[in-house]
Amino acid sequence: MNRCTQASPPRSATWQIALVTTLLGLCLSANAQDSVRPFPANALRGTLQVTQPPEVLLNGQTARLSPGARIRGVNNMLVMSGALVGQSLVVNYVRDAQGMVHEVWLLNATEARQKMPGVPAQGNYGSESYAPATPQQ
Repeated sequence: MNRCTQASPPRSATWQIALVTTLLGLCLSANAQDSVRPFPANALRGTLQVTQPPEVLLNGQTARLSPGARIRGVNNMLVMSGALVGQSLVVNYVRDAQGMVHEVWLLNATEARQKMPGVPAQGNYGSESYAPATPQQ
């Protein structure tokens, strides 16, 4: 006795729909990884290295994460500071009124290529005391 009266679609059509949906999803997620998030106007660019949370190095200078500091990954989800210990990462950041680092965004490749204030000038020499020779007359 057959109680199923509706005909189900052929399996090949179901697989084709699933394949097209999966490929479309992959294409959209690949484009989302290169998108640029909106950052606050007071955000600065820097290099962050978490040494021992909440202690960090920001552009080589010691700094501290504020209580309730938020670190957002490249997918804009929260990342715990302990998961970043020892890594040197290019970030945008905002300080609070006390000067502690309050918000941090880990940058994807597209965001890192954009110009932002706060990036220290890089030279091709390693000495801070370098001074070019002056011609003597």
